[in-house]
Amino acid sequence: MSTTQPLVLAAELAAAWSDIQAYHQDLPDLASPEALIGESSSACGTRLGFERLLHEAAHGLAAARDIRDTSRAGRYHNRRFLMLASELGLAHPIEPHASSGFSQVTMLKETQERYAQTIERLDSALGAHQLAVAGEGGQRTFRGPAARHGSSGGGVRVKAVCGCGRNVRVVPSVLAQASIVCGACQQPFRIA
Repeated sequence: MSTTQPLVLAAELAAAWSDIQAYHQDLPDLASPEALIGESSSACGTRLGFERLLHEAAHGLAAARDIRDTSRAGRYHNRRFLMLASELGLAHPIEPHASSGFSQVTMLKETQERYAQTIERLDSALGAHQLAVAGEGGQRTFRGPAARHGSSGGGVRVKAVCGCGRNVRVVPSVLAQASIVCGACQQPFRIA
């Protein structure tokens, strides 16, 4: 696999986020597009794509506007989330899910039309990335940092490992402030 593939996809995710910011000036910058690449499951959805990016943008707007849009450790998406998602061109056509609320939003047709070029670029990068990470027999050979979005103030956490193999989940900006040292081997934790 090309080691540049995750970087290319991260760059396309950042570019797509910038395209969303062009319509929503109070949307903060995307802190770590790489963290979205390996995320396997969450209440925010399991498939990475532009619709998912808009979903994350709704959480970004909530953070920028100091709106609590989720509860239950970020799993339940409330009506305030739905209001922000609607502002971004997403809809939730059914009643809220019992455990995840309004998390399963979908893009409106006019949203797809507005961002058609962006969606095409991102889909192309995602397709190339999937080809690059597939090993023999379609087995995945690369998994980016698993991340979980906790819009209740937790931010995006990534896996950090030390020399003896122990690991912790940490927000990258926290690790950037100062090293976190393993109590067992006295080595600093580093993002995997």
